[in-house]
Amino acid sequence: MRVGFIGTGEIAAAMVRGLAGRGHEIIVSVRNAEKAAHLAHEVPEVHVADNADVVAGTDMVFLCLMADVAQSVLSDLPFRADQSVISVMADVALADLRSYCAPAADIAVTIPLSAIAMGGSMLPVFPASAALEQLFGDSDTILPVASEKALNAHFGGSALSAPLIAMMQTGSKWLAEQTGDPKGAETYVAGVFAAFLREMIETGADFDTLLKGLATEGG
Repeated sequence: MRVGFIGTGEIAAAMVRGLAGRGHEIIVSVRNAEKAAHLAHEVPEVHVADNADVVAGTDMVFLCLMADVAQSVLSDLPFRADQSVISVMADVALADLRSYCAPAADIAVTIPLSAIAMGGSMLPVFPASAALEQLFGDSDTILPVASEKALNAHFGGSALSAPLIAMMQTGSKWLAEQTGDPKGAETYVAGVFAAFLREMIETGADFDTLLKGLATEGG
């Protein structure tokens, strides 16, 4: 598939790295020229073009802009009726995307995080997108949700990642002060949480089950 990215920030770069080596032709926007050039150097199948050429030369386009510039950037681009469009932008309604990207009609919104570069990430999406499934279904979990309201709630849920990681960082710094081994402390704290989450995913346990497993009577 020929895959384009309008806006080349951190999330776009993570998605490009997640697609690397899978046989796709990838065209990234020159909008962030330094990051685009770095990706083109890092990933052999990546090419850099202006926004209009990204849209004209691809079958599927990811929209990775800030909401306040979305309309001004997208409205004059040559979208096609046979094109799939996926937005990763918060605060841009699906109805607005349909207006900005007409005549393209296969439009969806999803929420990738940086872990998509390695695979194994969660991708809530509305509406369901065959194009997203084709690109990332083998490496990540595609989670169609029932409504735009539900998707927006998942945007809010994903915001938990920063404070949780910050809490783990605080704990690992304290552990490093006790042991004198900063890297070992980070590895230990990350491994503890990774094991709990792996247990949850592999066994179907819920958060309540995990917490009860830690709350030993009298402990």
